[in-house]
This record gives sequence, structure tokens and C-alpha cells, in this order.
Amino acid sequence: MKKHLLKGLLLLTTFTLAACSGETTADSSSQTTVDSIKEAGVLRVGVKEDVPNFGLRNTSTNEIEGFEIDLAKKVAEEILGDPEAVDFTPVTAKTRGPLVDNGEVDMLISTFTITDERKETYNFTEPYFQDAVGILVKKDKGYESLADMDGATIGVAQSATTSGLIDTEAEPYGISLKYSEYATYPEIKAALDSNRIDAFSVDRSILNGYVDDSTTIFPDRFGTQDYGAVTKKTNTELAEYLDGLISGWLEDGTIDAMVEEWGLSE
Repeated sequence: MKKHLLKGLLLLTTFTLAACSGETTADSSSQTTVDSIKEAGVLRVGVKEDVPNFGLRNTSTNEIEGFEIDLAKKVAEEILGDPEAVDFTPVTAKTRGPLVDNGEVDMLISTFTITDERKETYNFTEPYFQDAVGILVKKDKGYESLADMDGATIGVAQSATTSGLIDTEAEPYGISLKYSEYATYPEIKAALDSNRIDAFSVDRSILNGYVDDSTTIFPDRFGTQDYGAVTKKTNTELAEYLDGLISGWLEDGTIDAMVEEWGLSE
């Protein structure tokens, strides 16, 4: 009798756990959707705050300004009817992935380069901007091109794709390069200014914001860098909606006008 009772309890527990597990899997409440954003009344976007013309904090107003900021506001206007109904979270190349994965932001518009490897982890929209990697050096170093930089140390952002692209470009020259990673672009520029590194490398449009009288950007261009808006891999409905917005704004010239406004067209 006790054996039958024990078996019954075990079966009941098994069925209960299975049911609970099924409910968790089917529960869509953890998904970020257009409707959930409307219900929250605010769009949460991860953006850069140290990239001139894309996302840079204005020290006078303490507001983040730039092309990607305006793009995020346009998304908020479409979803919520108010371009100011957006909450910006500053991100770096290293922190942005975890922030969208754990749901702290709904999306990223943060100079996030699209790669096949990253597509396995995140949803990307159509590219809203295209660029190429460049190298910024101090004029007094005497470097003319990448070919001159054997043994040089190049400053790059943490978790960025930059070093791999440069190594590919450097291989035919038979040169060896070293890399030093930094959390933010201002830190890389400060390291360059103080001669702790020999060069600063990132996408050319970003480098343009850090050029001064003592520095110059090589004419060399390394690979195509496409930026896309990013959502968590499981948030497919939101990803499709955003892709539709970006595609439409590319077709009707809205994004081109924004790029022109922020001086990003070469």
C-alpha cells in the first residue's frame, strides 16, 4: 500500500514539474515586443556616449547627442508617438551585449558592427550605416601607412572586431603588430596622446571625431563595417518591426538626411 502511494506521489510530482516547465517555456511575458514597450510607455536603448556625431554626451547639457540618438528617438516616435519617450543607457563594446541579453535595454543602436558570428547571438536590422576601419597616428611618429608599423602597438576597443581586420590587412606586408584594449575611445586617445600606444584604430567615422592638429588618419581602409540595430535573439517580433522601420527609412531617404545632418557622409 505504501509503495503504491509513493509511486502515485512521484508521478504527481513529475507531472506537476513537467506542467510548470511547459508553462515557463510557453510564457511570452518575458519577451520584449512592440506591445510591451507601449505598455511600459518608454523605449530603452543602449547607445554610445563617447563617439562624436553618433552618440556623445554634451558636457554643457549632460544630454547624449548624435545620429544614433536621433535614430533611437525616431523609433520611439513610431512606437510611442513621442520622440522623447526614450531612456538611454550608455554602453561600450564590451557591455552592450550583456545589457540587451539580460533585458536591461530593449535594443541597441551603438555602432554595433554586423558579422556572421554575431548574427548567431543577436538579431540585426538592415545596416543603417556603412563604414571601414582606419588608423589614427600622431604626425611626429613619421608613419605613412600600415606597412610602416612593424612592431607598433595599436589601441583598440574591448570586444571590437578591429584587430582581426588589421591583422588580415597587415599579413601581406609581413609585419607584426601588438594591441592594447581599452574600455572607451577617450581612453584610447589619451593613451595615444601620452605615447603609451603608437596608433588608435576603430571605424573611420569614429576616428574623425578624435582628429586634432597633432594627428592624422591613414588613407588605408580595412574592410566594410555595417552597423545594425540590435535586439535579443529571442525577441523576433520586435526585430522584424525594427527591420521594417530601418528599411523604410533607407528607402525614403530619411536616414541619408540624418547622416548628412551629422556630417557623416564622406
